[in-house]
Amino acid sequence: MKPSALSVFRRAALAAFALSALSGLAQAEDFPSRPVRIITPFPVGSGPEGVTRLVADKLSRMWGKPVIVENRPGGNGFIAIDAFKRGATDGHDLIQLDNVHLSAYPSLFRKLPYDAQKDFDPLLPLFKTYFFVTTATNSKYRNVADLIADAKANPGKLNYGSWSVGNPVHLGSALFDTVNGTSMQHVIYKETTQLYTGVANGELTYALGSSATSGPLYRAGKLKYLAIAAPNRLPAFKDVPTVAEAGGPKNFEVSGWTAIAAPKGLPKEVAEKIQRDIARALAEPDVKEKFLSFGYEPFTPTREQFNAYIQSETARFAGIIRTAGAQLD
Repeated sequence: MKPSALSVFRRAALAAFALSALSGLAQAEDFPSRPVRIITPFPVGSGPEGVTRLVADKLSRMWGKPVIVENRPGGNGFIAIDAFKRGATDGHDLIQLDNVHLSAYPSLFRKLPYDAQKDFDPLLPLFKTYFFVTTATNSKYRNVADLIADAKANPGKLNYGSWSVGNPVHLGSALFDTVNGTSMQHVIYKETTQLYTGVANGELTYALGSSATSGPLYRAGKLKYLAIAAPNRLPAFKDVPTVAEAGGPKNFEVSGWTAIAAPKGLPKEVAEKIQRDIARALAEPDVKEKFLSFGYEPFTPTREQFNAYIQSETARFAGIIRTAGAQLD
């Protein structure tokens, strides 16, 4: 009895699927076959870059191949992204991106040199960090309520700073203005060191800052933290209240996160291997210790949850950018 055409088609399809699955597994087993490069838009010595170097060292030992961190700072991250787009598409070139690149810039720029949905496959986040409301140690503000009251009494006369338009510090500060009905001036500094020095010497009324960026001046006694823009107090800063506890708006959160992304279209088995091994590296005790020193929080959603989170963050940033009237060409 002859098999029907449909039966033959089904068998061929199953055979093709089996061959594809075996091919994917073989690629995953052979990966990496040469050195891996992780391109980062963050400068040497920065907190996000430091975590990536720790992870790269762990992966080198797991894979038996060098994992090189290549710093390409500047240009809103576009320099790093361009290098990534011109690199290997088989997983041997990866990139570190943050929430601004994936969620904010699509609304902030009229035209981007990349497509956040088509050019990247975000594998997993490395960490999440929340931002403190920082002022000079000798400032008159005792809490967030004092800052809001002064801003309302002197519209347009107070200021805050960041290092560019559209970063989490700028957008978080713009949101702070919006929810409080205040109007403060945005001052842009070239780099984070200058920014928090500006807060410490009184050039700026306040700035949002992570523990990694503002921590050195905080530990030197030149900055004070009025509050943390997080749902709860951080274990490493138990004496710092949340914004709501300090007299500010409820549920006010400003956070940043970075992720490792692969090229779109990477075989599922290879992507899962990279994701799984990075997760193992992040679970190592010395990496967790580094997180504590930087004030970083573990951020461990599943891949599906992470992609859904990126979509929700993109919608949230779009609303903030629209309200702030921020736009870049």
